[in-house]
Amino acid sequence: MDSLTQIALGSAVGVAVMGRRTAVWKAALWGAIGGTLPDLDAFIDHGDAILNMTRHRAESHALFVLTLAAPLLAWIVSRVHGEAALFKRWWLALWLVLITHPLLDTMTVYGTQLLQPFSDYPFAVGSVFIIDPAYTVPLIVGVIAALRLKSARGLAWNTAGLVISTLYLAWSVGAQWHATQVARASLQNEGVAVDGLLVTPAPFNTVLWRFVATTPTQYREGFYSLLDDSSRIAWTVHERGADLLGQHGNEPYLARMAAFSHGFYSLSSTDSRLFVTDLRMGQEPHYTFRFDLGTDAARANGGHRPTLEGSRPDLATALPGLWRRVLGHRSGG
Repeated sequence: MDSLTQIALGSAVGVAVMGRRTAVWKAALWGAIGGTLPDLDAFIDHGDAILNMTRHRAESHALFVLTLAAPLLAWIVSRVHGEAALFKRWWLALWLVLITHPLLDTMTVYGTQLLQPFSDYPFAVGSVFIIDPAYTVPLIVGVIAALRLKSARGLAWNTAGLVISTLYLAWSVGAQWHATQVARASLQNEGVAVDGLLVTPAPFNTVLWRFVATTPTQYREGFYSLLDDSSRIAWTVHERGADLLGQHGNEPYLARMAAFSHGFYSLSSTDSRLFVTDLRMGQEPHYTFRFDLGTDAARANGGHRPTLEGSRPDLATALPGLWRRVLGHRSGG
C-alpha cells in the first residue's frame, strides 16, 4: 500500500496496543516510524530496473526478519522514553506494527515475499488497489481522534477505525470472489480456455474490477462493476508475443518476470529492442511496469541493463471515465 496508508496503519496499531500505558503521541509516532521502515528498501539500487522491482518487498517485508527486528526497536524506544518497564508492551506493539505492514501489502497485487529468506515466492491476494481511501480514511480519523481527545473515547475512535478498515479488507475479498465467478462464467460461455485469470480492482475502489485472462498466445482484458446492470463482459484481445516468448522465455530477466508476475506478462519488440510488460498493474495501453531489455546483441554481451519504460494515463480524462465505469456506465469503460 501507499506510504500514507502504512503510516496510518502503524500509528493506529501502536495506539491500540499501547493504550493509556504511555502518551498517545508516542505510540502514534513510533507506530508511524515502524510502519514506514519496511519500505525503506525502495531506496536500494540493485543494479537494474527489473531487480529493483522484484527485490522490493523482499527481506524488509519478511515476517521472520521483522520478528527479529521488533525487540531491538522496542529496546531503543523504551530506553529513549525512559520506559524500560514497558519494554514487553513496546515489543508487542512494534512487532504488530512491523508485521501488519507486509500483511497489508499482500492484499495488493504487487507481490510480497513474506517468507524470505526461506522462499522468494511473492504472495499477492490482489483484492485492494495500492491506494484506496475507503481503507485509509477510517484509520486516519481514528488516530487523529485519539491524539486530540487523549481519553478512552479517543482510543475507542482509534479502535473503530481499525475495525472498519479490517472489515473493508474482508469486503474486498468477498467482492473479488464474486467478480471472479462472473469472469469465469463469461469465459466459459464464450468457450475460452485460459491458463490464468487475474481479478483485481480498478484504481481507488473495490466496486469496479479488472480482469486479465491469459492463454499461451494472447491475453484478454475486461471490466466488471458491481453496479453493472448485467454480468456481460466486453473482452478485448491482445497478443502476448508468443513467438518472442518461445525465443527468449528462458532468459534470466524474463524468467524472473514470469515468476514475479505469476505468468501475467507479455513480450513485444520495437526497433529490434525487446520489451516485457507486467500485465497486473495498469490497463491497455498504459502499464506501470514495462521494461526495455535492449537488443539481442546487447543482452548477449551484457551491454544493456533493463530500464523502466512504464506509462500512465492522463488523469484529467482517466478519472472521470473511471468514475462513470464504476457507476456501471459501460460507454465510459
